[in-house]
Amino acid sequence: MHVTTLEEAFNLTKKFTSKPGNEELLKLYSLYKQATEGDNQDEPPGGFDFVAAAKYNAWSKLKGMDKQEAVEKYISLVNNLSKAHI
Repeated sequence: MHVTTLEEAFNLTKKFTSKPGNEELLKLYSLYKQATEGDNQDEPPGGFDFVAAAKYNAWSKLKGMDKQEAVEKYISLVNNLSKAHI
């Protein structure tokens, strides 16, 4: 299956029969957030919430990326991952 829109790509990830690796999951998360919200404006998480910190850092690394570019990269990543996870 080859998707062409952000919504189709997001919905396709819900059909994955196996879970992508942590690095791939962080890429999916950060690209989706950049595509839908733009630059990360959230406060950094505190304490020992390492998952939240990893998500925050991954999204922050995309600062300045155009929303449309993030959409295109997200769709491309989902299409590539779907070959191995569906």
